Amino acid sequence: MATNSKNIETLMLHAGSHRRDLATNSVAVPIHQTTSFEFDSTEHAGKLFALQELGNIYTRITNPTTQILEERLAALEGGLAAVAVASGSSAVCLAIQNVASAGDNIVVSPYLYGGTYNFFTNTLSKMGIEVRFADPEDPETFAKLSDDRTRAYFGETLPNPQLVPFPISDIAKIGLKRGIPLIVDNTAAPITCRPFDHGAAVVVHSLTKFIGGHGTSIGGVIIDSGSFDWTQNPEQQPNFNLPDGSYHGAVWGSLVPEALGAPIAFSIRARVVLLRDLGPSLSPFNAFQFIQGLETLPLRFERHQSNAVKLAEYLDQHQKILSVTYPRFFKGNSKVLVNSYLTAGHGALIGIEIKGGVIAGKSFIDNLKLIYHVANIGDARTLAIHPASTTHSQLSAEDQIKAGVSPGYVRLSVGLEHIDDIIADVEQALRHNSDE
Repeated sequence: MATNSKNIETLMLHAGSHRRDLATNSVAVPIHQTTSFEFDSTEHAGKLFALQELGNIYTRITNPTTQILEERLAALEGGLAAVAVASGSSAVCLAIQNVASAGDNIVVSPYLYGGTYNFFTNTLSKMGIEVRFADPEDPETFAKLSDDRTRAYFGETLPNPQLVPFPISDIAKIGLKRGIPLIVDNTAAPITCRPFDHGAAVVVHSLTKFIGGHGTSIGGVIIDSGSFDWTQNPEQQPNFNLPDGSYHGAVWGSLVPEALGAPIAFSIRARVVLLRDLGPSLSPFNAFQFIQGLETLPLRFERHQSNAVKLAEYLDQHQKILSVTYPRFFKGNSKVLVNSYLTAGHGALIGIEIKGGVIAGKSFIDNLKLIYHVANIGDARTLAIHPASTTHSQLSAEDQIKAGVSPGYVRLSVGLEHIDDIIADVEQALRHNSDE
């Protein structure tokens, strides 16, 4: 690592093995736009393919540009290793498939991104993996729904649109007793929350959002804490304790750290089995783009959050707004969760319920001029969407409510524009709305 600093601002610029390119002295990370890498000898090639030595074989599995991104993403979350992939959705998919097979089950929170909810309720079942929905407001429901074929728990740190933090430590402790890892999607809360500090075993991100930050590239990542003991309860984690035919009977949980460089069995298996076989690899060019995003993430997210606070306070006093969903305003147990997990701000997402219901919500969006109507979050620009008719439209009305989406709900992802201009656009759209 180029620095011993623990400060995120420094780590995002200097973490990892890159100081300069040894061939050219380039300070910027080069884009290694290549499919494959030449071996030093047949002996060298054999060691790489047998995992006796770690190195580059084919960009579908590893790439030097992507490696630097992975090192910095691991530093962002305080993990030991990361596997960058083609999208946030593929990160979720591979993280689950890394532990669960046909006949297994996972226990998850229902408060999820619409695409993840649909993946869990429809696509995973076709793979033979059962999804059981627990209630994060009652963590013991995760324990009650678990059995000897439960392979993982899953939740989002700051699920949109509900925005109530997931009780990471409570559920991680429940899983730890049984040998069940907690996988946390931290897409909406980079920097503000570090799930590994609260017991999570694995973190996933959609790099497309705040980490990329500019709406130019699609990507995802799986980050391995290196702290989960996959051999604690062998029967609970067969993928890590039974011989794997993919590598001549390798038992992933028993591979000694000396062979891997660290206790990172989860990320190694995700890479050399699933990424190799299924192929959702991140392009080196997009890896380069995400490195640029990481370098400014601390500054950008600070501005995202300061703008969000000011906009939320404005909306909270507006006569046309029925309610504002923003963690800063939560009370009771939700406030306790906010104070426990969001230690560096309250995020950049705001939910509003406009008087007039679904018609008023759609009209508001149609009358925005500065703010973009986009199915994304985390862009440098301020974005707005009506989830019930877009991101969560594939869900039934009942499932939308379970996911926290009401018919008139509008989500705002607050960007980096001057706050006066953001507020002015929201005001004119609400004013126009009232004239209808």
